[in-house]
Amino acid sequence: MPSQSDFLTILPLLFISVWALLVLVIDLWIPETRKRYTVILAEIGLAIAVVITSILKPLSSSGFRGMVVFDGFTQSMTLIFLVSGIVGIALSYDYLKRNLADRGEYYILVLFSVSGMLLMAAANDLIIVFLALELLSIPLYILSGFFRPRQTSEEAALKYFLVGTFSSAFLLFGIAWTYGASGSMNLSEISALILAGKVNMDLFLVGASLLIVGFGFKVGVVPFHMWAPDVYNGAPSSLGAFMSVATKAAGFAGLIRVFIMIFTPLAATLVTIFWVTAAASMILGNIAAIAQNNIKRMLAYSSIANAGYILMAFVTFGTPGMAQETFISAVFFLLAYAFTSFSTWAVLISIEPAGSDGLSLQDFSGLGRKYPWLGASLLISMLSFTGVPLTMGFWGKFYLFKTAVSGGFVGLALIGLLTSLVSAYYYLRIVMFAYLKPGDPVVQPGRWVNVIAVVMAAGVLILSFFPSPIFQFAGKLIESVK
Repeated sequence: MPSQSDFLTILPLLFISVWALLVLVIDLWIPETRKRYTVILAEIGLAIAVVITSILKPLSSSGFRGMVVFDGFTQSMTLIFLVSGIVGIALSYDYLKRNLADRGEYYILVLFSVSGMLLMAAANDLIIVFLALELLSIPLYILSGFFRPRQTSEEAALKYFLVGTFSSAFLLFGIAWTYGASGSMNLSEISALILAGKVNMDLFLVGASLLIVGFGFKVGVVPFHMWAPDVYNGAPSSLGAFMSVATKAAGFAGLIRVFIMIFTPLAATLVTIFWVTAAASMILGNIAAIAQNNIKRMLAYSSIANAGYILMAFVTFGTPGMAQETFISAVFFLLAYAFTSFSTWAVLISIEPAGSDGLSLQDFSGLGRKYPWLGASLLISMLSFTGVPLTMGFWGKFYLFKTAVSGGFVGLALIGLLTSLVSAYYYLRIVMFAYLKPGDPVVQPGRWVNVIAVVMAAGVLILSFFPSPIFQFAGKLIESVK
């Protein structure tokens, strides 16, 4: 029978799951014209979960026979996912209402997706990793087609679903090979078996390669990126904002825990795979983004490139003495990317008219002059994406490039630097339209969207003056993964 400590291990997940079911029932009694109450309930639930997670102390033991853990990494990633859910829902209400799609199931599905992310943060078993990925992904498949019967929205849902199931098959196949090599699916047990020399390393390498493919689809790195531009373009923009941050963070959280726990002995062997994947993602993502006039598609290719930057950390993982530093730099960059991405999407949502399939560059003309605060938020975000000093994006790329150089991968760092220069063209082109081109953009109703745009941009700027505490926080987060 499960003990009290077992339930404490998954208390935030348990609370959000039960709360989502309660909101689902309550929403049946809320009139179509008053769906803001569903939004309020969803936000209250996420806020309570943040408080619960904050006051819980990381446990030294795991729960449910070692299948889940609540360590410092779990706690920190849980807070990131919950806050991402709060921001994602806050961006949604006025946007969905504007597009005549304000239905309560949207917010409930976001809660279920967040619950999958919380399970991913706590996963200490490969089967739990798979269940977490499916739980966070299936609601997103549905939400991608939320603007039915728009063709682009239906196409986004279908592509995301087909590619998602394809990646799940790779992940399951990788889990099967890993189990065949070790005789266990528990990460802690596999780690102990490796130290005892009781694992077939040839089969283990095949399993690791297949798991990389499965995770690669989820985080959208080359060559597993094909779904991203169409899904970002066809899905609601508020969902694009949530996916660009939370889904990517969940994928990398699972990848980091799995590789720290069990694939350390294969780090040197997997270097080539990570090197090629990271370089290809940075090159293709940035070059393809140049040709995009649709801003949502441009941000999709930008997310592919940024996933490549994060993947640089995995290349140096096999270098002696650098295991911790590599993932610390990845987590730092992920935090910088979250602030920057939310600010950018908030500005986009604030001026996107009803029925639009995405803004073009011309739609930003005159934004900086007519709406100075939104223009300033857009400017800071684009500079951070580029990696210009006095932004969090600069420090994120600085630590990644420094780690790559320290690990002896100067060529990869050079590719990252050159592709960052390429990205300056399409990022700063948006700023040029916002400040130098005449135009009359109209900000749509939605107070919280504008607040989020400004607050996130301010965070990008202000936190750039205090990178060390954030870097130390990322260090403690990684060190807690045993």
